[in-house]
Amino acid sequence: MKFEVTILGSSSATPIFNRNPTSQVLNINERLYLIDCGEGTQQQMLRFDIKASRIDHIFISHLHGDHYLGLVGLLSSMHLNGRKKALKLVCPVQLKEIIDLQLRYSDTELQFPVEYIFTNAQQSEVVINNSDVVVETIPLDHRIACTGFLFKEKKRLRKLIKEKIESIDIPVAYYSVLKKGGDYTDEKGKVYKNEELTIDSAEPKTYAYCSDTMYNENYFGQIANATLLYHEATFLNDMLDRAVITHHTTALQAGEIALKTNAKKLLIGHFSARYKTLNELLDEAKINFPSTELAIEGKTFFLE
Repeated sequence: MKFEVTILGSSSATPIFNRNPTSQVLNINERLYLIDCGEGTQQQMLRFDIKASRIDHIFISHLHGDHYLGLVGLLSSMHLNGRKKALKLVCPVQLKEIIDLQLRYSDTELQFPVEYIFTNAQQSEVVINNSDVVVETIPLDHRIACTGFLFKEKKRLRKLIKEKIESIDIPVAYYSVLKKGGDYTDEKGKVYKNEELTIDSAEPKTYAYCSDTMYNENYFGQIANATLLYHEATFLNDMLDRAVITHHTTALQAGEIALKTNAKKLLIGHFSARYKTLNELLDEAKINFPSTELAIEGKTFFLE
């Protein structure tokens, strides 16, 4: 099953040349999930061939502008392009008031329904549960209410061993039973154990998206053992005092978090505009966690 994330924006509070504010698209089994929607997200979607019509879920972590100021424009474009199907918007409750105000003063009534799912920054909650994935909020420690999002792939059914199935001539009607772990008994009463006929599916993957937050071990348990951990790394560690004041994380701390939570791979982003190049941030994170990569815009990361 496809499970990959494409970076649309990786800058923090202000965009700079070649770096836009935060936004990502997660593709899980050909369902697209937009995570945060900073200014310029629409342009990035066009640039990297992400079709807005395929996005049915949008997640907004918090109400600092670099994480949501592109949203009203995106909704307006969906409206102008004739969208009819519902859009699920997972967000802080106050965002509905902001959107309603924008639409009211532009005399716009969206042609499609927006189904709001409001987040609670005080506790983790399941906000999406479908056939592919369960999504939980991650309460973070920022200057305002902020949640990350934990995407947990659902366990797939067992895989049939084609050669074995065909050699025994098992009827197709039994395939679903076998995939669910059942045994097969032929017409003569011989029992074939499930382990002979199938193999287990791959272990479910998890993507932990930790947007704006200072170092706080309260959320470490929830994000433990992530296949891919995205964590903000706004500053180098020589600006730790600034990181604490603004409730952000340094690259060194992001690496420590990945190490302590046993992540398989770390992806860092939300870089301060003061850094024109990013190699120093990458090198610093790698001090604690060598399997670290930069959230480079346009790059797709595959969860394996």
